[in-house]
Amino acid sequence: MRQLIAGNWKMNGLAGDTAAICGPLRTGADGLACDLLVCPPFTRIVTAANILVGSAVAVGGQDCHVNEKGAHTGDISAAMLADAGATWVILGHSERRADHGESDALIQAKTKAAVATGLSPIVCVGETEAQRVAGDQNKIVGGQLAGSLPEGFAGVVAYEPVWAIGTGKTATEADVAAMHLFIRETLVKQLGDAGNKVRILYGGSVRPANASTLLAVPHVGGALVGGAALNAADFLGIAKAAKA
Repeated sequence: MRQLIAGNWKMNGLAGDTAAICGPLRTGADGLACDLLVCPPFTRIVTAANILVGSAVAVGGQDCHVNEKGAHTGDISAAMLADAGATWVILGHSERRADHGESDALIQAKTKAAVATGLSPIVCVGETEAQRVAGDQNKIVGGQLAGSLPEGFAGVVAYEPVWAIGTGKTATEADVAAMHLFIRETLVKQLGDAGNKVRILYGGSVRPANASTLLAVPHVGGALVGGAALNAADFLGIAKAAKA
């Protein structure tokens, strides 16, 4: 299956930034051996979708609410994302789990809402540095998979070692291989044969310089890119390292 390179802009991107990033992606994505996705902040989804319409680059959101509409000030629904031009949504990112106290149960509910609306979900899992030092990474990630993925899940899972996000630290090839194998085995136990078809992205300081190495690790189905996604040349550099 084709690898997916997804860019999570986080809380970055004004109108000019969106044009500067998406403009080069519109033509630069042609002929790539991977699927390409950008997830700008909510305020720039329409802009990105308009720039990228008809291109090989998809647009997604960074979160969605459980409900389709209602009295939820500051939130956004899956239907609103779709209406703005998004076809994907990132759910359960470690920063949402930490900053907003999101539980596995809430993430599962959001995933169901996204799927019901027709959005493709990317559900994030990952351990902190303290949890890895304690040797609990499999327990933590396994628990997140069990609690966050609904029955019949057919989306994408992103493994993001929390200690490697925005820190400049990157898990070793052995670390990535071991965790992605564990996730694959867990998905098969949880979902049956369908677990073999779920792409597992790696997210943790992915850059053009290390992309080839990370994307070549078994069971790595692509990358969830943070900082490097804010630069079109860097993002395309990572995408060009993807394997068919």
